[in-house]
Amino acid sequence: MDIATILGILSAFGLVIIAIFMGGGLGMFVNIPSLMIVLGGTMGTTLISYPLKDVLGVIRVVRNVLFKKEASAKRLIRTFIDLSTKARREGILALESEIDGIDEGFLKKGVQLSIDGFEPQSIRDVLENEVEFIQGRHNLGAEIFTTMGTFAPALGIIGTLIGLVQLLQSMDNPGAIGPAMAVALLTTFYGLIMANLFCMPIAGKLRARSKEEVLMKELMIEGVLSIARGDNPRIVEQKLQTFVPPNVRESFFK
Repeated sequence: MDIATILGILSAFGLVIIAIFMGGGLGMFVNIPSLMIVLGGTMGTTLISYPLKDVLGVIRVVRNVLFKKEASAKRLIRTFIDLSTKARREGILALESEIDGIDEGFLKKGVQLSIDGFEPQSIRDVLENEVEFIQGRHNLGAEIFTTMGTFAPALGIIGTLIGLVQLLQSMDNPGAIGPAMAVALLTTFYGLIMANLFCMPIAGKLRARSKEEVLMKELMIEGVLSIARGDNPRIVEQKLQTFVPPNVRESFFK
């Protein structure tokens, strides 16, 4: 997990919990009926909106996007320079011995297609189709979390209405007013916490990390096509440097 996610979790949830303790303790903010309404209702409406396999699959998407460290552009450029240099000196088939040393599956697939003699346009078509499916999975994950973030406050309002109804029906019983009021207030609290401190931030993180991953995949596509075309390693470097911000570009040829 990246440092921004860790700091975000600590600051968002940590400060809220500290504020709760400063006001009297965590126990008064725990209400099982309110949790059932918000958590159960949000999951239920999400399952109504999406197939079960998509809802379960979003867990894998979140794990891969938030915890998987994406390859750095600098390291990829160095790899492509080495591969293109070997391919020009010894021929494209010489890269067969380098396949096992490539950890990134997408890159390995592209290099293998080049070795197998596919035309550059065919390689582009295959790899771009895979990028589209990756984007689709990430966008679906972000969409599901956005939907949950939309439903959670709405379920909180429903819980508030339930609590108010119970409150009004218990006016002649002072002992029942407190629990009813707790349901009325805490469901809205839970809904807002779930939406604004969890679902919406996760959706935003998924979109941001998806853009980063797609950019690296586009860099890999361009590098693979350069190798397939037999480009000079210096040309390969110049092409791939366009994917890197100008202030951090560094030539490997001195």
